[in-house]
Amino acid sequence: QVQLVESGGGLVQAGGSLRLSCAASGRTFSRYMAWFRQAPGKEREFVAAIRWSTGVPFYVDSVKGRFTISRDSAKNTVYLQMNSLKPEDTAVYYCATGEVLGTSVVVPSSYHYWGQGTQVTVSS
Repeated sequence: QVQLVESGGGLVQAGGSLRLSCAASGRTFSRYMAWFRQAPGKEREFVAAIRWSTGVPFYVDSVKGRFTISRDSAKNTVYLQMNSLKPEDTAVYYCATGEVLGTSVVVPSSYHYWGQGTQVTVSS
């Protein structure tokens, strides 16, 4: 089993920044780690992913240039630096990890383990 614990969410004004953290523990986790988000009444949406071995990132178009995903291998932690936040970024943000074999990094079903989520609220 892999345990994922997110932190760093909160309330911020539009244009502000937050950094989310996701600490992984348990058995050796998978090839990819990702961030998804879910706003009330909407489906879970891919935000960013990182291939653990190479550090290659992937982003949804709406966050490119504003969000940065990174990892610290020594701490088994993945980060999501969010800058220039907009009210439409408001959601519960989830960390996930999975092998993503024969599937896409943007699909939630590609990931086997999920964190409990952390709320991000951006006020206008």
